Amino acid sequence: MSTQHLFLSSPVAPLPGRLREAFPDVQALDATVMQTRLPSPPAAQCLVWLSNADVQWARNLRQILQTQPDARVVLLSSMPESDEGLRALNEGARGYTHAYGVPALLQEVALVIEHGGLWVGPDLLQRLVGSTNVALASRPAAAKAQVPVTASSSTNAWSTLSAREAQVARSVSAGRSNKEVASLMFISERTVKAHLGAVFEKLGVRDRLQLVLRLSAAVEPVPTSPMEPAP
Repeated sequence: MSTQHLFLSSPVAPLPGRLREAFPDVQALDATVMQTRLPSPPAAQCLVWLSNADVQWARNLRQILQTQPDARVVLLSSMPESDEGLRALNEGARGYTHAYGVPALLQEVALVIEHGGLWVGPDLLQRLVGSTNVALASRPAAAKAQVPVTASSSTNAWSTLSAREAQVARSVSAGRSNKEVASLMFISERTVKAHLGAVFEKLGVRDRLQLVLRLSAAVEPVPTSPMEPAP
């Protein structure tokens, strides 16, 4: 069954036109009446969109998840900020993105979340990456030595990728969009998506955040020069 898109609206947070363009069948629910009541489809088949224009968005999010713990919720922000995005994730949202994002972006957000992933913007992504890197760097040497090295460990993450896939993964981990990666590598966005899909599959991750966390703990191999022939 296809995903049903719902938007929790209020006088200060009407249904965004971009969301309607992205999902013509989106249904607007009155936040003042239906804060915790979702329609008949199970929560796993619904994607609920909230707007930060409604100052009660955090309360609405909590109430939805209290009633439907499996509900998938995305917060739309007119001016995305890392602190707000982090709060939304802490409250249980699966995604945080710009309220005026183009329909293609909103569709990509939905697709990632439908496949079990999370969606965060580049600024928040970099903040999370920075926190992860600090945590990894501050681990005692003894604790690092206790990490087992297995075929699936992050130590080998880079070795499973082709040169092109590694380049895409590196650029995405830096917070670049598909369009920016395509411009940087002089390839099409379709090719970027294909490489990124292969990276996700090889590393067993579902979204960019998981990719970053996986690669943050990995030791990227240093290119070695070909050995010179013995005289």
